Amino acid sequence: MYWNLLWIVFVVCLAACCVGFKKFVWFMSIGYGFAVAAGAVAIGIIFAVVGGLNIWTIIMLILFVIYGIRLGGFLLVRELKNANYRKTLDEATKTEKPMPFFVLFVMWIFLAALYTMQLSPVFYRIANGAQDVIVPIIGIVISVCGIVLEALSDKQKSEQKAKNPKMAAMDGLFKLVRCPNYLGEITFWTGVFVGSLTALQGWGQWLFAILAWISIIIIMLNGAQRLEARQNKNYGKDKKYQEYVKKTPLIIPFIPLYTLQKKEK
Repeated sequence: MYWNLLWIVFVVCLAACCVGFKKFVWFMSIGYGFAVAAGAVAIGIIFAVVGGLNIWTIIMLILFVIYGIRLGGFLLVRELKNANYRKTLDEATKTEKPMPFFVLFVMWIFLAALYTMQLSPVFYRIANGAQDVIVPIIGIVISVCGIVLEALSDKQKSEQKAKNPKMAAMDGLFKLVRCPNYLGEITFWTGVFVGSLTALQGWGQWLFAILAWISIIIIMLNGAQRLEARQNKNYGKDKKYQEYVKKTPLIIPFIPLYTLQKKEK
């Protein structure tokens, strides 16, 4: 299982996402992006020393770095410069009492472990000495599509909100699904998982890879559900938004899943 080396990646992820102690949502946003990038750099350094890197695994690690720095940087800039976003975030996460340190500590450990598991498929491809080509290339292509989709979605949303801050983004990629950035996230990690299918060995490695992939899907669906509730509250009375919601899938293209909200009895 190479636990002794994977522990190094876990410690690096811990260090990278500790910004969450300042604001707990940063564990799951800014810290998340930087943990992925830092963890990938750690994997690269580890296997540059012990050996095992090849062109495909190097590309995968570079994609992690690009993905993590872009996401973490985008979220950091938005947090620092966008007053409307900070207000929305504060309203969505405010609590009557400060979160206890013990809870923050558990979140920190759990999320760093999750980020380590998300990186583990590429870690194990290198550690196991897998030399096949086709499957990792397929995984890389899928992950690149995810990065592009998420980056374009964030850019388009920022542009649309700048023009009309009182309305949800509904143009561009948002005509395809209402949460294209979350779709990009799922796509990226699906590529990571697919690229590992011919490299994983033993139940432990498979467990890590599958849990990480399923977890990111659940997290994105939960995020879409919370975003939907917030948008319904803010824009639900707008006729244009109502028509948009009725005809645009929430997160998966061409699948008629229009809501994750529970129907009131």
